[in-house]
Amino acid sequence: MQWLEQHWYRTTPLHLIMLPVSFLFHIVTATRRALYRKGILTSVKLSAPIIVVGNITVGGSGKTPLTLWLAQQLIDSGWHPGIISRGYGGTNKSPLAVQASSSHDEAGDEAVLMAQRKLCPVWIGRDRVAAAHALLQAHPECDIVLSDDGLQHYRLQRDFEIVVVDGLRRFGNGYLLPAGPLREPLSRLTQVDAVVIHGGVASKNQHSMQLYGEIFYNLLNPNVIAHAADFASQRLHSIAGIGHPQRFFTHLNNLGLKVQAHPFPDHHSFTAADLDYADADAVLMTEKDAVKCTTFANEKCWVLRVDAQLDSLLTQQILKKVTPDGRQAA
Repeated sequence: MQWLEQHWYRTTPLHLIMLPVSFLFHIVTATRRALYRKGILTSVKLSAPIIVVGNITVGGSGKTPLTLWLAQQLIDSGWHPGIISRGYGGTNKSPLAVQASSSHDEAGDEAVLMAQRKLCPVWIGRDRVAAAHALLQAHPECDIVLSDDGLQHYRLQRDFEIVVVDGLRRFGNGYLLPAGPLREPLSRLTQVDAVVIHGGVASKNQHSMQLYGEIFYNLLNPNVIAHAADFASQRLHSIAGIGHPQRFFTHLNNLGLKVQAHPFPDHHSFTAADLDYADADAVLMTEKDAVKCTTFANEKCWVLRVDAQLDSLLTQQILKKVTPDGRQAA
């Protein structure tokens, strides 16, 4: 996969082969979506409003932090949200309730991370419709559902669509898979309810999102916290197995920390050897990666918690659409 990504942000002779395949991919995806729009393929309407947070590119763009931010915003507005996710990277296929103690091997790293925040129920399933039905049956108090990813899961009807865009990498070379990173053409951006730019400049009618965090907790002893200044003059190593590892390393640099960076592929299955840096005073990592390192971590492992920051206009936009008659959450 990594070798292919190298071709997604430029044009190479290999595109002579890949572009015809991208054209076929476009025909297949466009036809599939049209069949759902015309009702030839059946989609399912939930008993509660559903908000889909997704992207049109392959790889991480900040969907999970945004989903958690939305969950908190909805709670603050009197709603009782639930979250569904595919459980990417996990072995489980059928609907499953995810707990803070769930195995990342079974449920996937992002789903476990969301469950550990303990904001609301989290369910996973390859079939988002089945996962949503299971969530609502198990938690009848839930009156709105957030889907972390699933923009292209058209069998599940949605009331509000949000696309998250990596503000730094944007859309690569602008080609569809496999010639580029696009799952859907750029015209899809004009059809969703909101576009969120993560870490870049937002245009008119778009929302800007930043990730903020400067407090670390010890992976073995989560009650022990440290600030960036506490790591001054220490020998620091940092690991990141996320969609764009450099974003995390840059964040650490902006906190005034000089780290030796070790990037890994997204959803990398870490081992103890990946944390074994003899000269390190501390090994810094993301929450998503920490989920997979708990069982073999040592006292040098520190985790940076980050939270999304947006203006309240997105929340207002969502609530206006899901409660068009002005009713408040129950």
